[in-house]
Amino acid sequence: MRHLMTAAMLTFVAGQASAQDNDVTLQLQWVTQSQFAGYYVAQDKGFYEAEGLNVTILPGGPDIAPPQVLAGGGADVMLNWMPSALAAREKGLPVVNIAQPFKSSGLMLTCWKDTGITSVEDFRGKTIGVWFFGNEYPFLSWMSQAGIPTDGGEEGVTVLKQGFNVDPLLQRQADCISTMTYNEYGQVLDAGVSPDELVTFKYEDQGVATLEDGMWVLEENLEDPAFVEKMTRFVRASMEGWKYAEANPDEAAQIVLDNDMTGAQGLEAQQRMMSEVALLTAGSNGALDEADYQRTVDTLLAGGSDPVISQAPTGAWTSVITDAALN
Repeated sequence: MRHLMTAAMLTFVAGQASAQDNDVTLQLQWVTQSQFAGYYVAQDKGFYEAEGLNVTILPGGPDIAPPQVLAGGGADVMLNWMPSALAAREKGLPVVNIAQPFKSSGLMLTCWKDTGITSVEDFRGKTIGVWFFGNEYPFLSWMSQAGIPTDGGEEGVTVLKQGFNVDPLLQRQADCISTMTYNEYGQVLDAGVSPDELVTFKYEDQGVATLEDGMWVLEENLEDPAFVEKMTRFVRASMEGWKYAEANPDEAAQIVLDNDMTGAQGLEAQQRMMSEVALLTAGSNGALDEADYQRTVDTLLAGGSDPVISQAPTGAWTSVITDAALN
């Protein structure tokens, strides 16, 4: 009987370990929306299940810092902008990029045309809304490269710590605010503002675009072959979800809406967002383009006396998982 009990216990423990090996927790960078459609589609269409995975998707929010969640063991993989992740790595959190579904940046500044702003030099003396919590790094690097101080005055810009809404622009608290092509810009238009009243500056067009929404894990976990194998399946299924979302944007938007417990954005908003997000993931199979990575690093290093990172990182990305997942 004792031997039978031991065998049963071993079988139970093995089963528990096997289940854990197939569990994946993903921490999103923000709330449930079409910015993350590929992951919800992969879950809804059974792509994760087909890979033997049980995936839990954790929405983000204004009080959630994905690097902290990852560091604390609350997630296996996080989504994060590369400037934020590389800054965290330099500060001691050993995160590694394992996949990059977003090929292009959707970040831009949206300004009132009647302020007289027509070029970057016209930012001097103006108030500009900037997101923080790691999202400020691209802007600070851009201003440093342009030689524009960020401490106010006639020759500098006054940085307004912007909440995750467009109120500072609508209420004329700021001359420009941070917006994403797929989200806040549409919110400005929804408020009754005409595109003719606005001037936009896409980071891509300014040569300071940095990579967004990459998949990041802790470096130590990559030493475990079982974890690497699990992430390989996760990346493969996630990219299948992204390509399905690109090809079926309206269906993808509906899937996202079905998973949004808050109901903060309706179907039309999710559809508009999905159509814009598809432009950013187009051209990516999930593998990080080394040239895109180097462009991001160069932008972050070119911060004058106060760069985002002080030296080029080593070991901050790996192609091992995408090589296995996509071939």
